[in-house]
Amino acid sequence: MIAEATTHVPTPAPRGQRVVAQARFEASILLRNGEQLLVSLVLPVLALVALVTVSYPDLSTPRIAVVAPGVLALALVSTAFTGQAIQTAFDRRYGVLRMLATTPVGTDGLLAGKALAIGAVAAGQLTVLGLLAVVMGWRPDPLGLLLAPVTGALGVWVFVALALLVAGAMRAEAVLAVANLAWVLLAGAGGLLLPGGTLGSSVAAVVRWLPSGALGDAFRAQLAHGSVPLLPWLVLLVWGVGLSLAVLRTFRWRD
Repeated sequence: MIAEATTHVPTPAPRGQRVVAQARFEASILLRNGEQLLVSLVLPVLALVALVTVSYPDLSTPRIAVVAPGVLALALVSTAFTGQAIQTAFDRRYGVLRMLATTPVGTDGLLAGKALAIGAVAAGQLTVLGLLAVVMGWRPDPLGLLLAPVTGALGVWVFVALALLVAGAMRAEAVLAVANLAWVLLAGAGGLLLPGGTLGSSVAAVVRWLPSGALGDAFRAQLAHGSVPLLPWLVLLVWGVGLSLAVLRTFRWRD
């Protein structure tokens, strides 16, 4: 009598473990990407040093009290938007997203893993930049340090949603150009690196309602003055909801 062969089907790991494993994978990609490290860490460091040492534009004294929060906002956008938009666009082009979406992690687990990875990497880079700013003489408000994770979480949400919106609607080459151009515009004229008021009152009136301006204003308000940035938080919340709904309607998992 010949025994029937049995096939063992492996049981998928619990959902939490799958998401954490995906987050580890995504974080390792971010940390191994030399271009991403250049945009998310090296360029913000250069901006910090340059803006603290030069006398233009005219800022409050000490200059680092204004510059350091803006550099943190710039670094967060570099990771959550620029790097993620480019990576996601090329993953979609080469079929990586489609493949991962069919694995046990699923589409929702894939997005959750990306969010966790970006949050962890952003927290690390903000810590490094913050310590460098402290060495250079920055003294952030203690209450602001307690509130900073709230602003950071809102910023990651908004700019990851914006990254997915861009990456899911355009070809990879176009995303590469748009993401880098947007980074330059947001840093220079979007209220991210410096207050919108440095470009004039009319510009400031518009910039404060942009997600970049709201993120920069929130970091500056809490870290320089210890105030609770309710209006910037509300602006970020509205942008986050709107962009997330747009992603759900337009994002494509394949080219």
